[in-house]
Amino acid sequence: MRSRSLATLLAAAALCGCASNKLGSDVPGEDTGAVIGEQASARERARIHTELAGSYYQRGNLGVALSEARIAVAADSGYAPAYNLLGLVYGDLRETSLAEEAFARSLKLNPDDPDANHNYAWFLCENKREEESIRYFLIAVRYPLYSTPQKSYTMAATCILRKGNEKEASEYLERALKLDPNYTPALLSFAQLKYRRGELDAARGLVGRYNKLADPTPESLWLAVRIERRLGDSAATTSYANQLRRRFPGSKEYQDLQKGRFD
Repeated sequence: MRSRSLATLLAAAALCGCASNKLGSDVPGEDTGAVIGEQASARERARIHTELAGSYYQRGNLGVALSEARIAVAADSGYAPAYNLLGLVYGDLRETSLAEEAFARSLKLNPDDPDANHNYAWFLCENKREEESIRYFLIAVRYPLYSTPQKSYTMAATCILRKGNEKEASEYLERALKLDPNYTPALLSFAQLKYRRGELDAARGLVGRYNKLADPTPESLWLAVRIERRLGDSAATTSYANQLRRRFPGSKEYQDLQKGRFD
């Protein structure tokens, strides 16, 4: 899920002016079914408006995304993906009760939808219901045609780590990397976990693969610095430290480096 500043969230809520309304009621603006085509079925209009909502959501335009998703619901109140989208938007707007209601409707209409289960699981995790979230992540990965089970396993690991359960987190990350050995979020998360557990050679290999497959981040370079320092490789430590300084001089990680806060 994307994170946004409070200012962005409030601006989006002000734009739509309807975040506290009930699902599907008082839809803002006109139903643009006439523009899409008067002959389109209710389900087709719902699908098109849901796709539009998803596009605006990905761009960070929550106000228009909310409007389009609610038009989709008004067109066809039985279209589960529209409620899934509503759940995402309301979640980003911190309208937790409306998000919960939207996800519940989506899953009631289509309980096996892997995307809706994944999205609801992350919503639960973000709202400090980590253990409850795992159930929905694991429902998502059961669906044989789900295209990104490695993502659900990785985020399940993130959630369970918040409860201090390193054993289960390690198992989920292993499953993610078995499905996709080059899935970079899992590589970095597993490297961090291995470092915390003192498994330095494994952590070195994982973060090294991450930094080759993806553009290094302040987080990945700082982890590499700390791993090499603990392994006693001064040349590698200096190399990663120089990359951190050159690429991300304003980062928190570089400030920690300058102050010698390695752990």
